[in-house]
Amino acid sequence: MITVKRILSHLRRAVDTYKMIGVGDKIAVGVSAGKDSLTLLYGLSQLRLFYPNRFDMIAVTIDCGFGDMDLTEVKSLCEKLDVEYHVIPVNIKQIVFDIRKEKNPCSLCSKLRHGALNKAAKNLGCNKVALAHHLDDSAETFMLNLIYESRIGTFSPVTYLDRSDLTLIRPLIYVPEKEIKSFTKNLNLPVVKNSCPVDKKTRREEVKILLRDLSKKYRNFKYNIFSAIEKAEIDGYVNPEDVKKELEERKKEKKVKRTEIDPAL
Repeated sequence: MITVKRILSHLRRAVDTYKMIGVGDKIAVGVSAGKDSLTLLYGLSQLRLFYPNRFDMIAVTIDCGFGDMDLTEVKSLCEKLDVEYHVIPVNIKQIVFDIRKEKNPCSLCSKLRHGALNKAAKNLGCNKVALAHHLDDSAETFMLNLIYESRIGTFSPVTYLDRSDLTLIRPLIYVPEKEIKSFTKNLNLPVVKNSCPVDKKTRREEVKILLRDLSKKYRNFKYNIFSAIEKAEIDGYVNPEDVKKELEERKKEKKVKRTEIDPAL
């Protein structure tokens, strides 16, 4: 059973390692109402209670226009967590499926959703946007880029958008998807089913199945991909060994300072 403490441990590790949150930040959390975004929403709301860098947060849902999303329980959860909640209606469904009739709609839909989210974040006075990509997403994106685009890369833990003057952060990058599934079930979070007509019929879903099958044959396959991304420091990822060395150096510096203040120590 995955607890809040476990999720917070992963989340804080990412926030600290990549310096995702500064004092006075106002963060817009992208809430699709799926398991990933609700885990991020809950985790950040709990981190806000004790994190030394005091920050504010709001939740934002982009309603793409499919017409069958009941967000009543999500709204209740936000009230319980004392998080301001906004639903932004947009006509993405009409553009992607009715007008453009895209055969592979995911890329365009993603760009439009993220654009709408970023615009809403700016209008609501935020300087950062938190996205709910997790460890499995990082490995899957790496494989998607390798297979379909002949390139090595994935999304970055932190991305600064100079045009909009927003910083995107991904605090769940150390959280495996299986732990998110367990966490949302354990807390009975109000997950809303994805209403997209091509859900589970995408290239990403194919890669997810591929990684799942390979993981059965090769132990820790997904985790090894993620570890390789870190060690090679691809797209802004940090080598864990470098982080460990930095922490050890800080401890030594603190010890030296204490000794200088009181030689008896």
